[in-house]
Amino acid sequence: MAKLVILSQGLTGKTHELKVDKTTIGRVEDNTLPIVEPSVSSHHCEILLRGSDVVVKDLNSTNGTFINGDKVTGEAVLKPGQILRLGQIELRLETDSPAAASKKPVDSTMVMQRGVSLTELETGARGGFDSANTAFAKKKNQGNKVFLIAAIVVGVIIVALVLVALMSASKPSP
Repeated sequence: MAKLVILSQGLTGKTHELKVDKTTIGRVEDNTLPIVEPSVSSHHCEILLRGSDVVVKDLNSTNGTFINGDKVTGEAVLKPGQILRLGQIELRLETDSPAAASKKPVDSTMVMQRGVSLTELETGARGGFDSANTAFAKKKNQGNKVFLIAAIVVGVIIVALVLVALMSASKPSP
């Protein structure tokens, strides 16, 4: 019997046997397999059993449905050992058949959604950390300099007043 095994951290090892012809997966509780995770849409995809094939049908999910890094548009066949990614959650299809168990899962690089491009980093389009960007420039601390100068002036005045007081106290009175 085919089953989906969740590989993502926090849900690792959770399994769901595919016993019925149509299994719905999504974030809300009315799905056959609810996965409460923000990157999974409320009704993300369907898993359909068609003969010996396991077919994945994306339900116009926000973050997409992927098989081994390839985006599912419409429907696609999921084979034993392949990785199904729903948002940030990864699942692997496993079967009890000896032929599938002897096959080693295909080791492939997962395609991640686009982040920042190199040209955006070079031009600072998103407010990077270039030297021209003054938002993160080191501020000059003028307050400390003013305070230090004022403290020195006050200190000199106090010393002068103490000296004047000592001088007048040490003079003999007439």
